[in-house]
Amino acid sequence: MGDLLLIRHGETEWSATGRHTGRTDLPLTPAGETEARTLAPYFEGRALSFVLTSPLRRARHTADLAGLSGARTDEDLAEWDYGGYEGLTTARIHEGRPDWSLWRDGVPAHPDGRPGETARDVGRRADRVLRRIAPLLTGSAEDGVVVAHGHLLRVLTARYLGLPPADGRLFLLKTATVGRLSTEHGLPVVAGWNQRPLPRTGATP
Repeated sequence: MGDLLLIRHGETEWSATGRHTGRTDLPLTPAGETEARTLAPYFEGRALSFVLTSPLRRARHTADLAGLSGARTDEDLAEWDYGGYEGLTTARIHEGRPDWSLWRDGVPAHPDGRPGETARDVGRRADRVLRRIAPLLTGSAEDGVVVAHGHLLRVLTARYLGLPPADGRLFLLKTATVGRLSTEHGLPVVAGWNQRPLPRTGATP
């Protein structure tokens, strides 16, 4: 059975300043492009059973720069819809709601009418992704890759481990890093987290 490798996209202008970036389709910064290129040696010559990306360009561009050809987009891998808190930092939100937590409280509706999402909503999307890729992982010894976003991948990790979606809060994931979800004795485990890959030297990282 292959492992599931999770890649958070490289830096954007808003991720660098802590602004909630959900459905706003920002590009990578030059620094984010450099971050994404550092992933390429990790995947060079590596056979993969699949590569999936978020439909948002910061994730798709990261996959391209990492040399992950043949990637397919999956709408369920889009970032958490932050509704009315799109573009705001947590510090700014706390000025009006000092006790607010994204994981517990969700978000208000966006002015355009979008309701935003709760952790449970994002968890349902993560569950759909995990159901679709399960046969691909169990039917192959090769790893699969998902390139997406910080909060979405944290929720997906929680659901892979059988935890509630809100427990994604436990898995801080930095830009352009790799997480590895695996199994041990038939049980789901986190085998690596926030890794910045080095070039392969013949051994599996």
